[in-house]
Amino acid sequence: MNIASQGTEKRGENTYTFDAFVEKRDNLDWYQDEPFLQKAVKHFTGSRYEQIHKKITEFSPTVSNEWNRLAERTARPEVRPYMLHFDAFNHRIDRVVRPMEVHKLEQGVFGEGLFSSQMEPWESFVKRMLIHQLGEAGVTCPMTCTHGLIALLDQFPNEEYPELQDILQHSKEGISGEFAIGAQFMSEIQGGSDLPANLLEAVPEGKNFRLYGNKFFCSVAHADYSVVTAKVTGTNKVSTFIVPSWLPGDKEKEKRNGYQINRIKWKMGTSEVPTGEIQYNGALAYPIGPLDKGVAVAVGIVLTLSRLEIGIACAGFMLRASREAKLYSDFRTVFGKKVKDYPLAASKLKRIENAAERTTAGAFKVYDLFLKLEQPLNPGIKSNHPLEVQKQLFNLRELILLQKMCVTNEGAEVLREAISVFAGHGVMEEFSSLPRIFRDVVVNEQWEGPRNLLLTQVYRDLQRVSEWYAPAEFVESVLEGASIETIKQFTEQLEDLLQRPVLGEVSEASIEAAEEWDSYCDSLFKTYQRIALTELN
Repeated sequence: MNIASQGTEKRGENTYTFDAFVEKRDNLDWYQDEPFLQKAVKHFTGSRYEQIHKKITEFSPTVSNEWNRLAERTARPEVRPYMLHFDAFNHRIDRVVRPMEVHKLEQGVFGEGLFSSQMEPWESFVKRMLIHQLGEAGVTCPMTCTHGLIALLDQFPNEEYPELQDILQHSKEGISGEFAIGAQFMSEIQGGSDLPANLLEAVPEGKNFRLYGNKFFCSVAHADYSVVTAKVTGTNKVSTFIVPSWLPGDKEKEKRNGYQINRIKWKMGTSEVPTGEIQYNGALAYPIGPLDKGVAVAVGIVLTLSRLEIGIACAGFMLRASREAKLYSDFRTVFGKKVKDYPLAASKLKRIENAAERTTAGAFKVYDLFLKLEQPLNPGIKSNHPLEVQKQLFNLRELILLQKMCVTNEGAEVLREAISVFAGHGVMEEFSSLPRIFRDVVVNEQWEGPRNLLLTQVYRDLQRVSEWYAPAEFVESVLEGASIETIKQFTEQLEDLLQRPVLGEVSEASIEAAEEWDSYCDSLFKTYQRIALTELN
């Protein structure tokens, strides 16, 4: 018999399929199928749990399915944002071109009214943690920046500028169902995080100002309004301004408010959000907050909220990484056994899950303190509050800094480990969202203050308050619930490090002290997270 005629099967045909895994993954509900997250919600929302749980349960299928599909399409390299500088009639329009999917996603996310007075803070918090599981997706950085814009406008109401009230209404409550998008443009080519080095000039014009100069790294370049730092002509102090992207009636004409977007940056992560370089040529700007305290206003309010949000985002990233790595390890068979049945893989999965739950518990605990302090956003460390409240405000300030630097660092480690569970398929971006989210974590670690800057800030803060808040008292307060031995150990280490040349001239002694300080901060915050996790279990 001719070999070619034997049977009907094709030579070399492989019938292996990932369909069972993909179906399970795509039908996951990121809230209903995450018991730990539900446990955290129940613990922190108290008597409001049933109402909030119901709203999150109704919301979760949308983000888990419809929005996730849009996020995946938005992430493709060929649809990255780009600039269209001129229209057909040679008018400078600087249109930021983005794919249809991101516009749909944006309408859905901002249409939730996440920062409206009608939405409870914990409901917004949990919804945002779920939204962050999409990765950047072109919406989470804008969402975060809009939160900062709203907080700034809420903190400094000014009847002299009715335009600011209109901007607040547009951003917070929406106008005719449309919600504005905010941005924060602070970095300049010479300074980055060094805001006092800003050179952008604010020229007075009546009660308003006109901006001249360059901002070098401006995420959410498509925003409706931006928070911009600049120096008023003739002064050496940085001030903060709100700048509309278009003046009334000009958005439809694509006539920008006295500035040009020179180009869009090509970044390794958060690629879906357009990050531009902006040249101001007399943009109309409204001052907000004390003119001589622009750095404190920008950092104390806008950047603080951004750093807080990054902690929430990393919890979401890790929860998704853990969930999908576990699912794949239960599906994939290698050398006759499921991946999860190998001790090395099982230990890695356990480590990923622990980090995700610890990070989530810590994020809830920090946010709980944020809410309990009611108005914790204020310029600088000094305040008129009673001493005990000042200490709690200081705790919150340092915990936000510690959380931002620690969870982004560990987030990159967790995402990398989760990717390795998928082996070669883990780096295929059409197969998994994890490589994309990994790059987003790495970017999040760098902006709103890279690790070394925040380590320096925490060290200086502790030195500055030592007269009214002793290191031992700080450690005992932050690590409340830890054993006496643990508190003693961290106190002794802190007292020692504050006497060493962590910020001194470069030498063998200062390098050793700096390394120990880095390790100490990481260990301190992870201990705080473990306490939070214990309180949940």
